[in-house]
Amino acid sequence: MNEAIEAARAHIAHIGALMFDRQLTDVAGGNISVRVDDVVCMSPSFSGGIHHWNLKPQDVLVVSKDGTILEGTGKLSRESRVHLGLHAEFGEHGKAVIHAHARNVLVFAVMNRPIPAVMEATLKFGDIPVVAFAPSHTPELAENIAGAIRGNEARIRKHAAAAIAPWHGLFVMGKDLNAAFDAVERIDTNAYCILMGQMLNMPDAIAAKQAELVKAAAAFGKE
Repeated sequence: MNEAIEAARAHIAHIGALMFDRQLTDVAGGNISVRVDDVVCMSPSFSGGIHHWNLKPQDVLVVSKDGTILEGTGKLSRESRVHLGLHAEFGEHGKAVIHAHARNVLVFAVMNRPIPAVMEATLKFGDIPVVAFAPSHTPELAENIAGAIRGNEARIRKHAAAAIAPWHGLFVMGKDLNAAFDAVERIDTNAYCILMGQMLNMPDAIAAKQAELVKAAAAFGKE
């Protein structure tokens, strides 16, 4: 038994339950993966629909770089190509990928709109882009998400980078699983603040505050 692999499987099960409890994913989907040396530990298909995100460590799959299941009895999720592609291309920068159906982010996904950073806590991620549409099981979606992440390697090394798949959800790659989980919640909270501000009929005020925040952060960095 590889202790690092078993620890990663247990950690994925724990984070999946936290995400479900905090409405950062849902019964309909989402998935989590962590690279350990030459394999990837990944939540199985129907983690929400069948397991209700109450995964046991042994439910978490251990997968080779080419997608062959080495341990576990479930099936690969539809988004496994995205996970494996991100680990293959950005593995030297980060070790964890989360695909989330975070409740507030999904509004932006449905409207096919990027999420601007309006909080100090999300400036480090920049604006979260929306990629071109591709079905979830296709190589095209994997390439679209990877293309949006390229150029953000420093963000992954420091914390995480993210992109939105339209009409689908959020993809985050983090330096580790805790960082990726943290990024998902920060981005969702950021989305919530935008939505609530718009309900108060203050989109211009939000934009102005965002500009002030960016300006202040830039000035602080020069001091």
